[in-house]
Amino acid sequence: MTSLRKLGTSDLEVFPLSLGGNVFGWTADETQSFAVLDAYAAAGGNFVDTADAYSAWVEGNVGGESETIIGKWVKARGNRDDVVIATKVSQHPDFQGLTAANIKAAADASLRRLGTDHIDLYYTHFDKVEVPVEEIIGALDELVKAGKVRHIAASNISAERLEASLAFSEREGLARYVALQPHYNLVSRETYEGELQDLAERTGLAAVPYYALASGFLTGKYREGEVVEGARAAGAGKHLETERGRKVLAALDDIAEAHRVPVATVALAWLAAQPTVAAPIASARTVEQLPALVKVAEVRLTEDEVTRLTEASA
Repeated sequence: MTSLRKLGTSDLEVFPLSLGGNVFGWTADETQSFAVLDAYAAAGGNFVDTADAYSAWVEGNVGGESETIIGKWVKARGNRDDVVIATKVSQHPDFQGLTAANIKAAADASLRRLGTDHIDLYYTHFDKVEVPVEEIIGALDELVKAGKVRHIAASNISAERLEASLAFSEREGLARYVALQPHYNLVSRETYEGELQDLAERTGLAAVPYYALASGFLTGKYREGEVVEGARAAGAGKHLETERGRKVLAALDDIAEAHRVPVATVALAWLAAQPTVAAPIASARTVEQLPALVKVAEVRLTEDEVTRLTEASA
């Protein structure tokens, strides 16, 4: 098995590519999802990311479809102890927000769908500034003390609120965030670099970036004159219109050719080489899309290659 990475200050050890579960129950049905999960596990993968809201935006869905599929897969394979399951709270249609009562009720609902007695990593999905950090951390700490959650983390949060949360945990001796899930990739660096990244580095938080492939743009399939069909095509394709996007693609192409790997692998390898990043998140709708993602565990970019990509994406 590829050497696993320690997740921040926690005792979790994770594969350097977290498999995104947002497509399960959306663009991948249960059979496809099982196949992707099987292939990921076979490649040494052990870090699956989902949220209670996935995929409530799909017509006919109610939210929790992804968790349900992952729960069924874990039960069918009997591998719960081998999988680090991360899920999130605050966006499910029936469990909106981060009040203490909602956090606890949403966690119980997630546990039922996942068919497990504990969540390995529990994120606040989107921070809610109207709720005091003391209330949020207090509720999360109760879940940890009850054994329902092993570790806590935050996604989509300001540096100010994150710092206040960490300070409260330290001061009161309560559960403390061990990871941060920011929006971060080669064409969206300002969403993490700066205050948030500095805070993560200073406090030992692991970063687990989402949109690691910019909704597919950083796979290299979006090119001038080519039409790409798909649920995310419009959003991803807009990067072609920017000088930054074109420069990044050109650099990715050259480095991918030198390593004889897909463009997506290089984009993920750049992320994996950044300070604080433990494992970027990327999703695969089909088994065929997976090898380019898990190959990040084997690819090490040179300093010059990292610098070239950093400069191209400035």
